[in-house]
Amino acid sequence: MTLTKKDIVMKIAEETSLKQIHVKKVVQMTFDKIIAALNDGQNIELRNFGVFKVRTRKGRMGRNPRTGDQVPIPDKKVVTFKPGLIMKEKVKE
Repeated sequence: MTLTKKDIVMKIAEETSLKQIHVKKVVQMTFDKIIAALNDGQNIELRNFGVFKVRTRKGRMGRNPRTGDQVPIPDKKVVTFKPGLIMKEKVKE
């Protein structure tokens, strides 16, 4: 089963008695701020949850599956996530 942003918004709205539209706005703003910070090269550390970082994956030589020719694959930035201790323990249970 997949938990979507809509599911999160609905659960928070139910538990807090806030309107879904307000919860959705706060959740979306949170995601937007995380994305903006990562785009600026900042790390995001959410205590007891985990750390998001942007790292650069080195370029390499790949292969075109149709022709078999070697193709250079350039460096690219990727987002990594390292879960926090409490999250690891909760998921392990």
